[in-house]
Amino acid sequence: MAKPISVQLYSLREEAKTDFPGVLRRVAEIGYKGVEPAGFNGLSPQEFKTIVSDLGMVVSSSHGPAATKDSLNEVIEAAGILEMDLVCRGFGPDAFKDLDVIKRTADEINELIPPLKAAGLNLFMHNHYWEFAPVGDRLAYDHFAEMCPDVLFELDTYWSSNFGANDPAEQVAKFRDRIPLLHIKDGPLVKGEPMVAAGAGKMDFPSVLAAANPDVLRWVIVELDACATDMFTAVEESYNYLVESGLGEGNA
Repeated sequence: MAKPISVQLYSLREEAKTDFPGVLRRVAEIGYKGVEPAGFNGLSPQEFKTIVSDLGMVVSSSHGPAATKDSLNEVIEAAGILEMDLVCRGFGPDAFKDLDVIKRTADEINELIPPLKAAGLNLFMHNHYWEFAPVGDRLAYDHFAEMCPDVLFELDTYWSSNFGANDPAEQVAKFRDRIPLLHIKDGPLVKGEPMVAAGAGKMDFPSVLAAANPDVLRWVIVELDACATDMFTAVEESYNYLVESGLGEGNA
């Protein structure tokens, strides 16, 4: 069964600087069922939620505020306002550079789990390419996942390939029972080169989505960090590809 389609609004960060409500309106007009914010561009979480709801969408998930020891109260409050039971955390490359550092990263995350669980929340991690580089005889993320058994994943399928070093479908299959969210981005699988609309690059999304656990996966979320074409065009083309391929479900 096709899952609903959301968009990571970081993709449209430049457009949002001048007219954030207009960006949300255009996303809704394309047909997206949900949005994943990475900040609220001067709006309060409640103001953001109201606009999204009035446009017939929901907040699928959020990349902010990030869950840390010092932000827990803010994170729990925002999750309640946005009606989410998942909260996010991510790290830069230095947090996964060797096994000792990965252990410290895991310890930091594991400390957050009990207070979040007490508030009815689960923590998910969003990855970049550096978590899917080898550390010893395994990928860094394999070590981390083993050390943090209660953490869920928003697997970024493009980054999980580490520019062609890994098979993204295999990475999804490996973590399928812990993946409620998938990031969908496409491109040439060449470091430093811009992304393209989903379906126009080298990613095999039918295989990637077939590897997910349909009983766990909730959303497929389009994200393009940088694009060689107009970003709104790529966001719309990505939506159209997912709907027309039967890989996602929209409102239009």
